[in-house]
Amino acid sequence: IKSRGEKVAPKEIENVLHGLSGVVETAVIGIPDPVLGEAIKAFVVVNDETLTEKDVLRFCRQHLEDFMVPQQIEFRSALPKSSNGKIAKKELA
Repeated sequence: IKSRGEKVAPKEIENVLHGLSGVVETAVIGIPDPVLGEAIKAFVVVNDETLTEKDVLRFCRQHLEDFMVPQQIEFRSALPKSSNGKIAKKELA
């Protein structure tokens, strides 16, 4: 992902998100953005229904550089998987 002129590794953001209590699974992708180049979007599966987008963003701001904080958070009940069990990020785009 290239956002705000910076290279961003989705795995770094995913690893941080996994540190938030209640987060079960994550996937981070870049989506086209006319200003940023690519906006960062995080898909999050939780086992804590009280977890909000604000909670996730606050956690990200505490643990990531500003340019790595996702612009969008989408909660999902599950993430799409390929036949080998890996998250199918192309299906999220």
